[in-house]
Amino acid sequence: MPKTVEKTDAEWRAVLTPLQYAVTRKRGTERAYSGEWVGTRDPGVYSCICCGTPLFASTEKFDAGTGWPVWTRSEEHTSE
Repeated sequence: MPKTVEKTDAEWRAVLTPLQYAVTRKRGTERAYSGEWVGTRDPGVYSCICCGTPLFASTEKFDAGTGWPVWTRSEEHTSE
């Protein structure tokens, strides 16, 4: 179960960039092919910037041609 992090709106704005805030707190998105993670192939596990919960292993990332990073399955299922 993901851990709950409780912060005020002002606290979230203070610790996140404007884009991170828009995406994580306001259900926004970045423009296709514009994000810092689109071309990233660094090995490891990608985690939630707000709570630290592991989300996806780098080995699961693939190029779907959508302009956004895509993974085949969530980290919780990679140990099956």
